[in-house]
Amino acid sequence: MHTGEARAVAAEWVREHARREPGVRGAFFSGSTVGLPDDAVLPASSDVDVVVVRDEPAAKLGKLRHRGVLLEVTALTWADLGSPEDVLGSWVFAPCFRTDTVIADPTGRLATIRDRVAAGFPDPVWVRRRCAGVRRRIEDGLRVVDAAAPLHEQVTAWLFPTSVAAVLPAVAALRNPTVRRRYVLAREVLAAHGLADRYPELLASLDGGGVGPDRVRGHLAGLAATYDEAARVARTPFVFSADISPAARPVVVDGSAELIAAGRHREAMFWIVATYARCHSILAADAPGREVALRPAFEAAVADLGVASAAQRRRRADEVVASLPGWWAVAGAIGGWDVAG
Repeated sequence: MHTGEARAVAAEWVREHARREPGVRGAFFSGSTVGLPDDAVLPASSDVDVVVVRDEPAAKLGKLRHRGVLLEVTALTWADLGSPEDVLGSWVFAPCFRTDTVIADPTGRLATIRDRVAAGFPDPVWVRRRCAGVRRRIEDGLRVVDAAAPLHEQVTAWLFPTSVAAVLPAVAALRNPTVRRRYVLAREVLAAHGLADRYPELLASLDGGGVGPDRVRGHLAGLAATYDEAARVARTPFVFSADISPAARPVVVDGSAELIAAGRHREAMFWIVATYARCHSILAADAPGREVALRPAFEAAVADLGVASAAQRRRRADEVVASLPGWWAVAGAIGGWDVAG
């Protein structure tokens, strides 16, 4: 299916949802489809991200299928978005409005945000502000990694802020920061700006040097078994619950297999281990015995990132924080601001 067709299906779902839910005040596209031409092929392992704006907070609907298209639906309030300037300064929300992503806008407020963001998006002052937000996310996230927490919580607390370092070049380059493929995108951006020699350092901050593709395929096979078990027993709600479900399986399993087949097996380890940790959060809550039984495969994947112990995770976190001045200079060179400022 082409991206334009998938977006049309998503817009149809929004119209139907808005008729059933009177609190809906607008909707827009986000995620990896933003900026793609209508004739681009949407991979089977990709979803279409839709953000629904509501009067009051609501639970994330998560992943669902509508007319053959996998949608990822998130709900926000106007307070979550903030003013047009707040959105323009946000590395999370600004990329959603650099083009016309508005699906529904009965109040006109999303159009106001879109017009302000589209006009100011490439301004180096705002690029720098968004990059500063990325840097703060890394520093704040890696400040404390609780060595007494369960392994899946420790790994999540270390892994996600560490991976945000890969977002910094993308934000500086005015690219839409992705989640699962963020290292692949960082590699493309650095190469496009004559900075390909910096990528090995970035990737090593994730995996410490990495392992071969056969080993990663083995980890993916182990994850697939754990994923299916977690999806089967899941009862306790988590913010990521919709990502561990039969509907979401192609994004995780097939998407990771595509990266491995493309020679990006080291990059695939980010989402493999992130999803492993999420599965073990579910299993620990809803099937503790199975969590213990399946834990060795998770531990093996974590060990292949070079962070088997809490001390190793702490050391690697400190190394990432120490590297940030250098990455800030890289972002400044890409984004065009005065790095001395």
